Amino acid sequence: MTTDRRYDIDWLRVIAIGLLLIYHIAIIFQPWAMFIGFIRSNETLELLWQPMTMLNVWRIPLLFYVSGMGLFFAMKKRNWKALLLERSKRILLPFVFGFFAITTLHMFVFQKYYNMPLNYYPDSGHLWFLGNIFVYVLLLSPLFFYLKKHDNGKFRKALSKVMSYAIGPLFISVFFMLEVGLVKPQIFEIYAKTWHGFFIGFLAFLFGFLFVYSGKSFWQTVKKWKWLYIGIATILFIIRFTGLESISNMYLMSIESNCWIFGVFGLGYHYLNKPSNLLSYLSKAVYPVYILHMFVLYLGALFILPLHINPWLQFIAITVFTFVVCFIIYEFMLRRINILKPLFGLKWNYRNTNKLRSNQVTKKAETL
Repeated sequence: MTTDRRYDIDWLRVIAIGLLLIYHIAIIFQPWAMFIGFIRSNETLELLWQPMTMLNVWRIPLLFYVSGMGLFFAMKKRNWKALLLERSKRILLPFVFGFFAITTLHMFVFQKYYNMPLNYYPDSGHLWFLGNIFVYVLLLSPLFFYLKKHDNGKFRKALSKVMSYAIGPLFISVFFMLEVGLVKPQIFEIYAKTWHGFFIGFLAFLFGFLFVYSGKSFWQTVKKWKWLYIGIATILFIIRFTGLESISNMYLMSIESNCWIFGVFGLGYHYLNKPSNLLSYLSKAVYPVYILHMFVLYLGALFILPLHINPWLQFIAITVFTFVVCFIIYEFMLRRINILKPLFGLKWNYRNTNKLRSNQVTKKAETL
């Protein structure tokens, strides 16, 4: 199995979370924001939503693809027991903690903004994604370990062969179209806490693993044909954006979603597969930032929306506030306080803790 570090996948994860933050901030300035539990600005920016309609069919599936790929690399030095323990610490613990302690914070801010009685509402909130991922790990680990054991089997060779053609990656869109036909979602872009979100995430997670498992053929294909995939996605987006109801439907949106993602994978593999100090920092920060961002975003809205300034300036100010405050919390609290690290998916540095304790004992002995 491939064991080389894939910096482009790390970059795509960072970029996808960054786009998620901007997407959530854009919702504040839409007239329907309150219907999905967001603070709503009195001044709407419906023009802002136009680029978001391009993002919203592939931003979440991309994260599930990347998560499946991440599991491939997590398995390379772990048996099934070690993997489940590691995923429990990395995903389940932050999910449970966030369910009871993090999502409630932004609900308090929501209630404060609208002068509602303050009530405690534990909920998965935006962390529903983590719950889904952990379930996928439990369901798919037996299959993935079987495939790992038969690394040179006929299935991998056949998969690698299929993925060497431009049509190969596109073929999997059939499964996503079947999901649309069976689940029949009312709105394609509603993923959170829906069966549509669960099954589309399941498929993306599964194929994300399989793409890395297939070897270099998939990556060479998306690198070679990236502009073809982006071109197809652009055409399908124009059809959807212009409201050609007789042509546009969720089956085509499934194809559009995957074409955007394959184009992004091709661009990432071509331009981003190299190490950097910035990536090393951001790849560690992005997970706790994701966990925190809704609370900070709502806090920014609480302070900035009442200001009598242009709504575009409000959008920019909330965006800057969200990113800056999230990274300040990460840098000066989560990164430095060991007891908080596992609650936000960070590794607890046991060696440094033990070394610090040892130094304290030594200093104490010297003073005696």
